[in-house]
Amino acid sequence: MNLTFYKYQGTGNDFVMIDNRTKIFPKNNTDKISQICDRHFGIGADGIILIENDADYDFKMIYFNADGSQTFCGNGGRCAVAFAKYLNIIKNKTTFLAYDGKHYAEINDGIISLHMIDVDEIIVKENSVFAYTGTQHHVEMVDELDDYPVFANGKKIRYSYDDPGSNVNFAQQINENTFRVRTYEKGVEDETLACGTGVTAVAIAMHKTNKTKSNSISLPVEGGILQVSFTENDGVYTNVFLKGPAEFVFEGNISL
Repeated sequence: MNLTFYKYQGTGNDFVMIDNRTKIFPKNNTDKISQICDRHFGIGADGIILIENDADYDFKMIYFNADGSQTFCGNGGRCAVAFAKYLNIIKNKTTFLAYDGKHYAEINDGIISLHMIDVDEIIVKENSVFAYTGTQHHVEMVDELDDYPVFANGKKIRYSYDDPGSNVNFAQQINENTFRVRTYEKGVEDETLACGTGVTAVAIAMHKTNKTKSNSISLPVEGGILQVSFTENDGVYTNVFLKGPAEFVFEGNISL
């Protein structure tokens, strides 16, 4: 059976997008998911996103990492919104369901603002911060991010956490409200060009540890620039928005 797919990217985080409203994609076949995401023997992507119908929301987003595991993905969520607009499911505003619950989003001049979950699970350690922003994130500040061994150290830290492990973000402060970020992603098991839930964790961690007093943070990543804004009250972060571009790359057909 041939299936049409669409490739989207958000600041270099790239995804295979599939309209699965007819429920034809083999969601339980993790080998097939991994093969599609393989950059040598498949289409190549950080993950696969399925768009499905939902009785209570505009659509349901199902996200698979490249290894077939499910979680939430912030940049994937923004790409899902762009794809849902392409499919004429939505216009410029939407509420949809994802792995971590409901999300609201708006599209303005190609920039997608995605309302993330409230963040109250924040653990400050001696040299790092752990935060749950839809998935697990370790945040650590480093010097000379250009030369930092993101893959080697990220992999080691990723597996130091109990199952399912943690994504690992290395951040370098540029100025009072700008932090550059590189991320090792679990499920992809490599450094990616961007991570939406990761920069969200970095922004909140930097505010939590008083590295910044700003509630609107600019986060340059390897694939572009993302913005995170929030409201903080008694250590709980609400009105958390992840903002950035999400772009169509190409479409094609694959045999399942």
